[in-house]
Amino acid sequence: MDQRHKARLFKELHRRSGAFLMPNAWDAGSARLLSSLGFPAIATTSAGIAFSLGLPDYAGAVSREAMLERVGQIAAAVDLPVSADLEAGYGVEPEQVGETIRQAIAVGAVGGNIEDFTGEPSAPLFDLALAAERIRAAREAADAAGLPFTLTARTDCYLARVDNPFAAAVERANRYREAGADCLFVPGVSDPDVIAALVKEIDGPLTVVMGLSGSALSVSQLAALGVRRITIGGSLARATYGLIRQAAVEMKEQGSFSFADRQIPDGELCRFFAAFPPI
Repeated sequence: MDQRHKARLFKELHRRSGAFLMPNAWDAGSARLLSSLGFPAIATTSAGIAFSLGLPDYAGAVSREAMLERVGQIAAAVDLPVSADLEAGYGVEPEQVGETIRQAIAVGAVGGNIEDFTGEPSAPLFDLALAAERIRAAREAADAAGLPFTLTARTDCYLARVDNPFAAAVERANRYREAGADCLFVPGVSDPDVIAALVKEIDGPLTVVMGLSGSALSVSQLAALGVRRITIGGSLARATYGLIRQAAVEMKEQGSFSFADRQIPDGELCRFFAAFPPI
């Protein structure tokens, strides 16, 4: 599929009834493994990419250039729509956010998240007026590219623990929708009653993230609540690093190698990856 066709398919997923699960990859290998299992689209995870580069998941730890290089590798590795985790847009000003969208499209993404988290403890979220302008600039950049790009606006009201996070999330999400966002993302929510209320009050498709501590809801339960899109953020990458640490501790402290019982055999992996064209 060419990029335009992938973009149309991805946009259509947000217009259908029911929920779809979009897992998050951090490199070409994880993307290809996920793509082989029947998911309709995949996303990138900025946290997983940062960890794979030996860096923390902090704003600014990974440059826009490095992040988009990896996004491009993931998009080129699979024949599925790829939505990019673009953090806060790699700049404060709306023009910088617009440039990030242009570059994400250039490397093959057909969707992307822009968040309102600043990384500053004293003011964790961008001023609402500025945050809306940043989404508007992202929308204008995507439209100028001539691609039906799916723009997701993420608000971190719950993760930043602002006062009255529900009201703040609803207000911000609806302002971002007015500014041109196709989908609204409110991470950090796991209570089903709160999720149902967000679906009711937010004027647009809602994305939630599962795989965080305390997030025990299933895809069918989330669909029944009215959620449109489900991601897993960096949780799969963190689980992978959890296995590495467990294996390392076992080898160091016990001198044993039971972790190898859960590996995919070398021959199977070689046959699997050989079926894909070179990137």
